[in-house]
Amino acid sequence: MVIETHARSFLKAASYRCFSTLVTSVLFWILTREWQLALLAGGIEALLKLLLYYLHERWWECCLFGKKEIIPPVIWFTGLSGAGKTTLARAILKELKSLGFKCELLDGDEIRDLLPPMGFSEKDRNTHVSRVGILAKYLQRNGVASVVSLISPYRESRNYVRRLCDNFYEVYVETPLEICEKRDSKGLYQKARMGEIQNFTGIDAPYEIPQHPEIIINTESETVDSCVKKVLEQIQFPPTRSQFWTISDFWSLKPFSS
Repeated sequence: MVIETHARSFLKAASYRCFSTLVTSVLFWILTREWQLALLAGGIEALLKLLLYYLHERWWECCLFGKKEIIPPVIWFTGLSGAGKTTLARAILKELKSLGFKCELLDGDEIRDLLPPMGFSEKDRNTHVSRVGILAKYLQRNGVASVVSLISPYRESRNYVRRLCDNFYEVYVETPLEICEKRDSKGLYQKARMGEIQNFTGIDAPYEIPQHPEIIINTESETVDSCVKKVLEQIQFPPTRSQFWTISDFWSLKPFSS
């Protein structure tokens, strides 16, 4: 998010007027063949139009008519461990940045180290997902898109985040359990089946399949590129409101965030 400062507007006006004045002076000299008269005419024209251009530029900067505030998306990847959520989230993050969005990746493994410690019971998981949702909402409020990669196994907490965030997209990565187990380089599924890890989603803890996700993808049958394309095709960037100019905005000449 950037603003047009008064100094920038002034320098833009000055550079434009220097070039314009030079052209005016040259044209006046061609018509009169009098350098002194040409420079005088150019100087008067420069001072007058410099002021007019500055006021015109500041007016359009503070004028809210025709400007629309865009809500950054919250893209929430949910699915079993090893489904491919983080890989897709990183790819989506890269694409959003290329579109000019400020973005943050909220990855399940990393975010647990930043938030207060929680266990893996249903209550703890719902609390953890809710905290991440609140963080995504704060980022969204400040113009930052969030790409979340989180197992988030329970509908209750996912629905809470849906109600909390605007422009929310639930992406269900429905990769089958057996494929997720084959991809498990950390051996977590094996430890869970041996009883070394308790409350592991998909083994001895449930995963509640999303009922109405915006997007469903399967990394077993689809490539990363096709999944990314599928997600981006569904994402919309709707305006929250049109913004209109008031007379007080003009006289205060306050810069407007864009």
